[in-house]
Amino acid sequence: MKPFALFGAALGWVRGAAWAAALFGGCGGAVGEGGRWGRLASLPDWLGVAGPFAGVSGGVLLVGGGANFPNRPPWEGGSKVWQDRVWALEQAEGVWREVGKLPRGLAYGVALAVGDDLWCLGGSDAGRHYAEGFSLQWRDGKLAVEEVPRLPIPLAHAAGAVDRAGTVYVAGGGEEPGEQRASNRVFACAVEGGGRRWRELPPLPAAPRFLAAAAAEGEAFYVLGGAALEEREGKVRRRPLREAWRYRAEDGWKRLADMPHPVMAAPSPAPVAEVPGLAGAPGRRSIFLLGGDDGSRAGAAPQAEHPGFPPRSWRYDIAADRWEEWAAVPAPRATVACAWWAGRFVLPSGEVRPGVRSPEVWTLSFPGHEGKGAP
Repeated sequence: MKPFALFGAALGWVRGAAWAAALFGGCGGAVGEGGRWGRLASLPDWLGVAGPFAGVSGGVLLVGGGANFPNRPPWEGGSKVWQDRVWALEQAEGVWREVGKLPRGLAYGVALAVGDDLWCLGGSDAGRHYAEGFSLQWRDGKLAVEEVPRLPIPLAHAAGAVDRAGTVYVAGGGEEPGEQRASNRVFACAVEGGGRRWRELPPLPAAPRFLAAAAAEGEAFYVLGGAALEEREGKVRRRPLREAWRYRAEDGWKRLADMPHPVMAAPSPAPVAEVPGLAGAPGRRSIFLLGGDDGSRAGAAPQAEHPGFPPRSWRYDIAADRWEEWAAVPAPRATVACAWWAGRFVLPSGEVRPGVRSPEVWTLSFPGHEGKGAP
């Protein structure tokens, strides 16, 4: 193993283990209003990946692609490498195994569960952003890869979710490498009875953005946080965002209560679950932003000593249109997908801090939903 790979794996494990021990006394500890953190087996790549595709098909958890720095860290001139491997986890107590490859090395796309398939939309490699889409399917113990409708434009670092009616949404992102321009365009694809064709919705009525999180509840689509781009001191720089937006077909876009702090690159699609109210009050449907980057530690110098992303999480009470700080995240990550599998939300790998990934796979479950459908 290369020295940096060993360093990244050790750093990720130490930080995750330290948080788990400090906050929960180990894995599986209670957190917040009935939530419970846990761990699955780590990915076979000890370095971990940022921006992988992740989701479920045929009852199997799949993780594919992603990007990392396998030779040297970026602050030492290391080059990012886009991966094409696909791993499968068939049982929660099992271990990962490599089961196939993506059509190309790819990362930072949108991964969504559509029926029993995992749709992988857009993404990037070292040279370009892509509009192509494909699905990962687990059938008879094997991985199959099939084309799905391509996006109208190339996009990476976009946000997406699937609503109760089976409509696939994709919003924001960037059309080309370099972080010079972002998009506020929004697309939808009605999978059932819609001809599986993309249509363009009214644009998000706000600054173009990328690295937002998305969520869906009922037939509403949410775009949360992210980063806009603006010129400062002669350079194009990120501006972290606190905005939250909802789209419904019957009334279009509505700006919701702002988040207490900016959030970029939080696990997405963000978990949606019903949590119990205080003193036995009825449960409240809520959206959870679990970690991500708030921009407060940007520009840490030297970069090798960046302290990692803040361990905060946020809960949005949908009915009350209210945000509140939830529980500390045991192992905060950015640029990572979130998937519902076997009664838990799964966060596989992702960035610990800029340039450093972790192979750890963390889960969040809510009592009463283990082994059932999504909360």
